[in-house]
Amino acid sequence: MLAKGITELMPTSGYQIIGVPGIPLVKAGDDLGELLANAFERASIELIDSDIICVAQKIVSKAEGRLIALASVTASDRAVELAGQTDKDPRLVELILQESTEVLRQKPGVLIMRHRLGLVGAHAGIDQSNIEHDGGESALLLPVDPDASAAELQQSLQAHTGRNLGVIVTDSANRPWRLGTTGIAIGAAGITVLDDHRGGHDLYGRELKVTLINRADGIATAATLIMGETTERIPVAIVRGLTLSEDGDTAQMINRPLEEDLFR
Repeated sequence: MLAKGITELMPTSGYQIIGVPGIPLVKAGDDLGELLANAFERASIELIDSDIICVAQKIVSKAEGRLIALASVTASDRAVELAGQTDKDPRLVELILQESTEVLRQKPGVLIMRHRLGLVGAHAGIDQSNIEHDGGESALLLPVDPDASAAELQQSLQAHTGRNLGVIVTDSANRPWRLGTTGIAIGAAGITVLDDHRGGHDLYGRELKVTLINRADGIATAATLIMGETTERIPVAIVRGLTLSEDGDTAQMINRPLEEDLFR
């Protein structure tokens, strides 16, 4: 039985999504594994083998000290130029450029980048919502290596709980030709990231040539339904009832190779 205040979603397929309440505001240098283990205990949540812990990128980035004061940033000439074209703070644009390998599109209010991790999205994933601005304007960058962050957190939580666990670092993203944000996996450890059905057959015996299921993004999206995107204050959710993997899959595997990008 779940403790009072815990949010739960149980679809008919038999898996559960359990939101974890009461997680304190995360600061640079916090031990995220210990912090989450304590939160599970306070909420009377006992993890079981094969639980997948979905953790919002924001608290991972905060713990890793990725909160940057804009006052500490000097804008380059290129940043000033792009800021004028997009109506953005030149210092923010400088951070976006530093985190990216390519500017894909720009117009007033919009700056679409290819992040150094291979992710494509607005502002290189840099966010200014739900972060502290007490000392002036700040911006939160993505973790340096989200897959390494997921692996480290997996090891820490397994040590604290004695359970075999998976971890996904989630973020939200928009998709071309579709309105609204959805959850995605930017870091993963202990799970099958891509479920490859190519070479198999459908119900009628037809060979499957392109069926590659993005399992990690699917789990991240489901968890985000509980975690929310605004003021819910539930940055962690447990997905229960799925299987883990020891194949060493990472979220980097999701990024489509540039040579396969038909829209460049």
